[in-house]
Amino acid sequence: MSITVHQFPCLSDNYGFLVRDDATGLAACIDTPDADAILRELASLGWKLDLILNTHWHPDHAGGNAQIKAATGATVVGPKEVERIGQAPDREVAGGDSVSLGQTRFEVLESGGHTLGHIAFFDAADHAAFVGDTLFALGCGRLFEGTPEQMWDSLQRLAALPDDTKVYCAHEYTASNARFALSVDDAPALKSRAEAIFAARERGEWTVPTTIGLEKATNPFLRAPQLAERMGLAGAKDHEAFAAVRAAKDSFKG
Repeated sequence: MSITVHQFPCLSDNYGFLVRDDATGLAACIDTPDADAILRELASLGWKLDLILNTHWHPDHAGGNAQIKAATGATVVGPKEVERIGQAPDREVAGGDSVSLGQTRFEVLESGGHTLGHIAFFDAADHAAFVGDTLFALGCGRLFEGTPEQMWDSLQRLAALPDDTKVYCAHEYTASNARFALSVDDAPALKSRAEAIFAARERGEWTVPTTIGLEKATNPFLRAPQLAERMGLAGAKDHEAFAAVRAAKDSFKG
């Protein structure tokens, strides 16, 4: 089993992802940030779209569902909350379910916090995770609906995936995330990574995908317990340390 992932920028800072099951040629799009761009990419590739896999309900993730479904006949699969965008998914899924694209099997992982029903899709055979707005390169999503404890649990669920898992996050936020990370963490690995990120962005290069192992080593949101004492929170519970890092990021002006 194998997949081909086609990544492309769209909107102001989103990435679109088209995933092809190489055994059958069937394809899925992960979220629908820009229907016109997704349809153009499908036409250019000559891929047949079978599934729309939504991670959450926000318009820059599910707003193109109706147009793409009308154009391709694809089945919309996602959490119940997607109905908030105007139309319920054809198939509702939640953590513990699975979705098949040809011979590729995606495990559905609960990843609430950014929104209450947020999910991620994990292809264990190919070590690829499509995480929406839960985990970013050197960052994590804002807590618009969930609690710090819920988000921390979601991040730990992702952190438990194999270290070589490729993480396809939905936005190019990495340079700004790096500037914040350097304000709360002085680990040498982070400094080295931040320098590489700034240089890559100067060259116009993407910083997505990342990997689980790299995020565990350098992402301040996953490293929150190790940063607790530095932030004056010695003895804090892990989710409390995470909440402090998230609050610091929300007010960061750098």
